[in-house]
Amino acid sequence: MSFTTPPAFTTRPTLTGTFGMSASTHWLATASAQAVLERGGNAFDAAVAGGFVLHIVEPHLNGPGGDLVGIFATAEDPGTPVVLMGQGPAPAGASIEHYRGEGLELVPGAGGLAAAVPGSVDAWLTLLHDHGTWEIADVLAFAIGYARDGHPLLAQAAATIGRVAELFTSHWPTSAALWMPQGRVPEAGTMMRNPAYADVLESLVAAGHAIRDDGPVGREERIQAARREWKTSLVAQAASEFLSVPHRHSDGADHAAVITAEDFSAFDAGYEPAVSIPFRGHTIAKAGAWTQGPVLLQALRILDGCPGLDPSTEAGAHAVIEALKLALADRDAYYGDADVPLDLLLSAEYAATRRAQIGESASREWRPGELAGHEPFRPPLRTAGADGRAGLGEPTRGDTCHIDVVDRWGNMIAVTPSGGWLQSSPTIPELGFCLGTRLQMMWLDHASPAALRRGGRPRTTLSPTLVLRDGRSEMALGTPGGDQQEQWQIPVLLRMIAGGYTAQQAIDAPSLHTTALVDSFWPRGWTPAGVVVENRLGAEVISGLQRRGHDVTAAGDWSLGRVSAVGRDAATGGVWAAANPRGMQGYAAGR
Repeated sequence: MSFTTPPAFTTRPTLTGTFGMSASTHWLATASAQAVLERGGNAFDAAVAGGFVLHIVEPHLNGPGGDLVGIFATAEDPGTPVVLMGQGPAPAGASIEHYRGEGLELVPGAGGLAAAVPGSVDAWLTLLHDHGTWEIADVLAFAIGYARDGHPLLAQAAATIGRVAELFTSHWPTSAALWMPQGRVPEAGTMMRNPAYADVLESLVAAGHAIRDDGPVGREERIQAARREWKTSLVAQAASEFLSVPHRHSDGADHAAVITAEDFSAFDAGYEPAVSIPFRGHTIAKAGAWTQGPVLLQALRILDGCPGLDPSTEAGAHAVIEALKLALADRDAYYGDADVPLDLLLSAEYAATRRAQIGESASREWRPGELAGHEPFRPPLRTAGADGRAGLGEPTRGDTCHIDVVDRWGNMIAVTPSGGWLQSSPTIPELGFCLGTRLQMMWLDHASPAALRRGGRPRTTLSPTLVLRDGRSEMALGTPGGDQQEQWQIPVLLRMIAGGYTAQQAIDAPSLHTTALVDSFWPRGWTPAGVVVENRLGAEVISGLQRRGHDVTAAGDWSLGRVSAVGRDAATGGVWAAANPRGMQGYAAGR
């Protein structure tokens, strides 16, 4: 089946050039990253600068107390995708028995008990140390400036503060002090400052300067000194001490966190090999099954044998949704920071058996696959609310951001930072930020491969993508969206790789996703046959999905997906970038 004709009109052009490109979910992060490229930095310098800016300008979507997953390829080795691992583990004091003893059936969705060891800052600094070229002071100058001098508060951030205002004033006064100046919810566009976090960043720079008199030192030693400062000094001590005092969690009770200063010092970000599959002449690379990344790979494997792949048609949309439901069921049955049989899950033979399970109508079952020698974990299937998404109304629930960069030398990177949302847990006053809640993605059940255990990484939703062709990186992309990250990337990839769309055409095109999954976020609901679509998909396609038995929710014309992407044209040596128009804050830049 051929794809629908790509639209002649797009909300903005796919940017093309020869020098370098940046794209992200916020224009200030994009501009900062591109400024680094213009001043001679490489893609890794630029991504780090933009990443720290995202902590400041999208505080409701990520923060320094959160985590990240990245994927990149270097100009020296453009055919080898590498995963940047910035997911901190569960603290040493975290155990199922302790949380059960607190009267909990699930890890809370807000509060210090849900905090994994922060991984984002150490991962950014590790990347800068190993692959960047800039001094830490120069890279952090952008974020320090926005924290010290101010930045305009996003409308979505102001709305988030409004949703948690009562929680802040009644239970988290330190959060109210930072985010509700004069005791009021700030309006969109208010110039927000965070001097405490500016002080933290300046302390990292100062740690590097302090070792200059101890003999010959260079850029790398100064970055390592900043990493030590982050993990052993004020941040670790203040965060662990502050959260040891019982405070309100999402279950409505007060608990003390278990994270300690020693947990901070024990964690090191690092690198891992990517996992990949072939697809239509390309190689699609993702992080391993401690993320949900292989869901995208499994779904593409299944779809590769389907007759229709166009998400803009009834048959194609149905196939995409049903393939995703099967892959997501495998995610919840088999994925985790454990011994996951990915070789079986990603095999062509297994994909064929799963493809045969797709019928003409919507499945209303939760169906993990059968793997010889492996018993699937079966999580509780708690039916979500009528809105089709568990926890949609939970005020402390957050989202994610994303950044991509490609430079003129051929370095290419996509990073998805998240966690440490301003609404995650109480603000630590000396630091100007809170810790994240990634542990809510772990089960209080020893049978799960994603069970809570000390030192284990939560099975995160963070999931950027690298696409390669003919042994070279061709495209880096990603999106916020929690459980929707793979789901919103797949239509873009299908339209570009199989449908001939440009990046901006594919990003602008109407999107969709299923809610027939076990939600990764508290309170972890499930919606049989739930599908959410953009109205632009068209009445004919929507009614066709309903006839097939899908429970369809129309979410508006421009509401689903926040994909951004950068790439390199091997034939011309040129570079390109595209960004998401939804929400009116994501932009690409370059030349």
